[in-house]
Amino acid sequence: MKLREIPFLTIDGEKTTLAEYADEVVLVVNVASKCGLTPQYETLEELQAKYKDRGFTVLGFPCNQFLGQEPGTAEEIKEFCSMTYGVSFPLMEKIKVNGRHRHPLYDVLRNVRDADGKKGRVKWNFEKFVIAPDNSISRFRPAVVPDDPAVISVIEAALPR
Repeated sequence: MKLREIPFLTIDGEKTTLAEYADEVVLVVNVASKCGLTPQYETLEELQAKYKDRGFTVLGFPCNQFLGQEPGTAEEIKEFCSMTYGVSFPLMEKIKVNGRHRHPLYDVLRNVRDADGKKGRVKWNFEKFVIAPDNSISRFRPAVVPDDPAVISVIEAALPR
């Protein structure tokens, strides 16, 4: 199955795929509400606001695999993101990014190499994958902030408009 055909659910339970964002740059991030990196939501939202009209979107995938730092229900996650960080970008259903039951999207993403040439397991919450309209993918580990010059460079180079 091709990357953009892999089905997943929005946080509201609606079916979707990356094909819905075929002409956009997509920043896929596994997110968590109770992590030391959770303030990255603020910068993710800033990127969404800055680039959305140029063909860009952030997609947040809540994940509870790292020390149980995303324990909430879909409603609790939506409320937290909206009230605390003003999140306007799409949130998806809670998924697993590692292990035998990881989501098929992460079967693909885990094979993308980071800046150090390493691939494999997602290391922690807020690992980032920039997917360009041509389906090229760049990977940034959790400690790389969303507005790091390397991330911005990849996003801006891939923007369709």
